[in-house]
Amino acid sequence: MASFADEGSTVDIILMAGLWLDAGAWDEVVAELRDLGHEPRALRLPGVDDRSDSVTLEDQVQAALAAVDGANRPLLVGHSAACTLAWIVADRRPDDVAAVVMIGGFPMPDGQPYAPFFEIVDGVMPFPGWEAFEGPDSADLDEETKERIAAAAIPVPAGVANGIISLTNTRRYDVPVHVICPEFSPDDLKEWVETGELPEVAAMRNYAAIDIDSGHWPMFTKPKELAKLIADIADARG
Repeated sequence: MASFADEGSTVDIILMAGLWLDAGAWDEVVAELRDLGHEPRALRLPGVDDRSDSVTLEDQVQAALAAVDGANRPLLVGHSAACTLAWIVADRRPDDVAAVVMIGGFPMPDGQPYAPFFEIVDGVMPFPGWEAFEGPDSADLDEETKERIAAAAIPVPAGVANGIISLTNTRRYDVPVHVICPEFSPDDLKEWVETGELPEVAAMRNYAAIDIDSGHWPMFTKPKELAKLIADIADARG
């Protein structure tokens, strides 16, 4: 299996952004990871980077699977809703993923819609505005950054947002998972697991929670710190 990493890199790293964000959201993190000796890849997802409204969740799954198949047991990083996308890939390729990193999100269960969070308008789910994210989610974003993110936000195709999740392989629970906790704490995560709110996380046989002092979008507000956490995980897995 071919690897896209340069010689000397420890683990291939595939980065997948959450809703409304294209691959460019990872630019600062990618630069930091390269400085730390890795060769990451920010995945261009159908329906986002090509701005096609007719894309389905399965189209995005296939793009992620192709990236994994072209790598050497990569570290798969998902942000927000893309934590579920990463988990679907782990379900289909449990032997081909070194570990999954989930930033600010958790996998939705089998049979549930992928991201049914906001209204669909003319076949897409537009960015709803910052009022929907008041509080810890956006507390560390300045107005300039908010404007930049909102201006670049790409509406999510309905076929992605409303796509039904299919998880069939219980071997996904053996894949190591690292949950990076931005707007919530590791203690919050533990409580949600214990109260049954996160059944997929509760079934994981090997997961760890890692704190980061940020809001929901640390790739914009704490790129160096986020890259260092990801690099440390990659180094350990390498």
